[in-house]
Amino acid sequence: MFHKEGTKIIFYSMLVTIALVFAADYLPFNWLRIVVQCTIIVLLLLILQFFRNPNRGITPCDDTILAPVDGKVVVIEEVYEPEYFKDKRLMVSIFMSPINVHVTRYGLSGIIKYSKYHAGKYLVAWHPKASEENERTTVVIDNPVYGEIMYRQIAGALAKRIVNYAKVGDQAIQGTDAGFIKFGSRVDLYLPLGTDVNVVLNQKAKGNITSIVGKK
Repeated sequence: MFHKEGTKIIFYSMLVTIALVFAADYLPFNWLRIVVQCTIIVLLLLILQFFRNPNRGITPCDDTILAPVDGKVVVIEEVYEPEYFKDKRLMVSIFMSPINVHVTRYGLSGIIKYSKYHAGKYLVAWHPKASEENERTTVVIDNPVYGEIMYRQIAGALAKRIVNYAKVGDQAIQGTDAGFIKFGSRVDLYLPLGTDVNVVLNQKAKGNITSIVGKK
């Protein structure tokens, strides 16, 4: 199953792949034809796997915050959050490589209190200033158990478009699609200080499966 954000890209990629594979038949050397055709097909497969959207249906649970994306936990630290809270928060960052599933899901349920897009640079996603200078979206959800929790979608060096479905006043339902980041990125979670998290640095997280806070 593929995410709707990849429909056009997948369609045109398949058309281009078919055209190039047939065009490669006219190359003068057999070995070159094979190399070119195999490379084209591999690139198509990479695009297909990037936009995959595995079904991970869950029963929403207010006392658990789930990982919003697939990837590796690269940061767990106290930081100053200047945009919305304007105080210190515990930040948990999950880095997504180009081979990870890039669907962003709501890690918790609640009312969406804040949703804002910021244009910006395209520093590598693990750069210390990426969360402040890269293209990004900031969303705050008011959860009945944990209060206001922020997550931030951050574009990476390859990503050129962030898709954000969150609208102020809407009800976020844990586990449903919250957006998509195309071609490499990261998501930061901002939690209250003192929050006991279930993950550790370098741990692999799976969206809708890995518990960040609450029940394991």
